[in-house]
Amino acid sequence: MNVRRLIPATAAAGAVTLGLVTLSACSTSSAADGKSSDGRLKVVASFYPMQYLAEQIGGDHVTVSTLTRPGVEPHDLELGPRQTAELNEAGYIVYLKGVQPAVDKAIAQSEAKNKVDAATLTKLEHHGTEGGHSHEGEEAGHDEHEGEAGSDPHIWLDPVKYAEVAKGVGTSLEKADPDHAADYKKNTDALLTKLNGLNSAYQQGLKTAATKTFITTHSAFGYLAERYGLDQEGIAGIDPESEPSPARIKQLQTIAKKDKVTTVFFETLASDKTAKTLAEDTGLKTDVLDPLEGITDKSRGRDYLQVMESNLAALQKALGAK
Repeated sequence: MNVRRLIPATAAAGAVTLGLVTLSACSTSSAADGKSSDGRLKVVASFYPMQYLAEQIGGDHVTVSTLTRPGVEPHDLELGPRQTAELNEAGYIVYLKGVQPAVDKAIAQSEAKNKVDAATLTKLEHHGTEGGHSHEGEEAGHDEHEGEAGSDPHIWLDPVKYAEVAKGVGTSLEKADPDHAADYKKNTDALLTKLNGLNSAYQQGLKTAATKTFITTHSAFGYLAERYGLDQEGIAGIDPESEPSPARIKQLQTIAKKDKVTTVFFETLASDKTAKTLAEDTGLKTDVLDPLEGITDKSRGRDYLQVMESNLAALQKALGAK
């Protein structure tokens, strides 16, 4: 009697075990091929500018997650176990080496097959820590946040360089997921058209600027300044949290007077204290120039294009462009 009862119970246990093994195998397979349960490519982006590219180009064929939550300053991001697991299960990772040291390290160790570093898709350049000038005592404070060999990683703030990156991301997505290559190509072309339009808007909008100099807390706009013939004068360096020296503050006061600067710009994700202090001391106004490292409710726009258009309007006003 007991034997008869044991047989079906054992069989049932075996069936459950087999089911668990099968389920586990399916899960492992899904993680290994980098696809979500509905068959879409699992894309992980390091922070917002990379996320925007993945969403625009990937369209309906991808699911995109970002390692940097909205409102978090990306430079100082530390990854938790969940984010590390996301990297290992990804079918495609897009990041920008040199912006987030912890992310660079985790991606290097990730098991994902397709990893794309946006810094390899365009040419990075060296921009001085403050408007093309280096200042003693401030260089070391942000070296770890710069790109390869001290280059400036803020390429997304130049629509032309960002378009070059977009083109490279599109090509790499076509290779990673060839079944949808035609759609990735189509989406890339549509995005390039938008970015070319943005570049034209900046060219036209800043052509008649009365002054070419702008002061900003975060020296993130070197590529943008170079592209449109402007002079960026940063209060701090490429690291938004670094503190300026008293000598730098005095120098900026002199520059502001000489170049008829009207506005000191600050950003949404870092403290505005230094910008407001400098503005008060020199009788200048303050405004936001967003380095677009993340989108929050405080952002002047819902996405990359809208915030860049808001940045253009702020620059036009500050520089006296008509």
